[in-house]
Amino acid sequence: MNFALIMFSLLMLTGAVCLLDYYVLRKNRAADAVEPWWIEYPKSFFPVILIVFLLRSFLVEPFKIPSGSMLPTLLIGDFILVNKFTYGIRLPVINKKVLDLNTPQRGDVMVFRYPENPSLDYIKRVVGVPGDKVTYQNKRLSINGQEIKVEADGQYNYVESGLSFVSTQRLKELLAPGQPHAILLNPEIPTLRISDVRRFPFHENCAYNEAGFTCTVPPGHFFMMGDNRDSSSDSRYWGFVPDQNIVGKAFLIWWNFDEFKRIGQSIK
Repeated sequence: MNFALIMFSLLMLTGAVCLLDYYVLRKNRAADAVEPWWIEYPKSFFPVILIVFLLRSFLVEPFKIPSGSMLPTLLIGDFILVNKFTYGIRLPVINKKVLDLNTPQRGDVMVFRYPENPSLDYIKRVVGVPGDKVTYQNKRLSINGQEIKVEADGQYNYVESGLSFVSTQRLKELLAPGQPHAILLNPEIPTLRISDVRRFPFHENCAYNEAGFTCTVPPGHFFMMGDNRDSSSDSRYWGFVPDQNIVGKAFLIWWNFDEFKRIGQSIK
């Protein structure tokens, strides 16, 4: 469901009723006459819809985390806020950038429109920016020939859908200087499921083998991976994310019905 399009349609509808009443209908109404409901309701809702539309389009937008692909950073059921202007101002509905501000950096947690189905919003971590050579071999990540530092950080256990218990290794990864984040690796799962790799735009920029892959990120695109590395459908399988698909940068957990202590946590 394209919520932005729905909001825009409601804004146009209620706005049209307000204008019609202001310029035409009220002139033919007695001064003491009660406004019909089909005029009163749109006039009442219009300012509310306008404020919500502007906030969601240009400032912040809420999202709910539906899967465990970003564990342990984000849990299923986390409600998060996404900064809509960090990477530039975009026109609502069509998502066209009209003002360039910043570009995504390695390590950012970013919401974007899924390249294979832009009606879906995905959230992953930026691993490669335009021009980067991203290599992932035997579950070790390298960028431009430089292996990314990781250190062991204990175990992390969780229950997957279907009530299956999963035990993983938790590590701290340093994609951006001074900004470590946690990732999960499951030793029981292979580095790459080659059979799941699709044909995607710029597929020729990638070389795959049983131990992993190497991809060179094309101009205007980004390489995304989930923090739960062995349980994430990401750029390894469906390709690069074009700039025009960017929604914004995730920055805050504002609600979680099961774990109140997560409320107010920043996303790193």
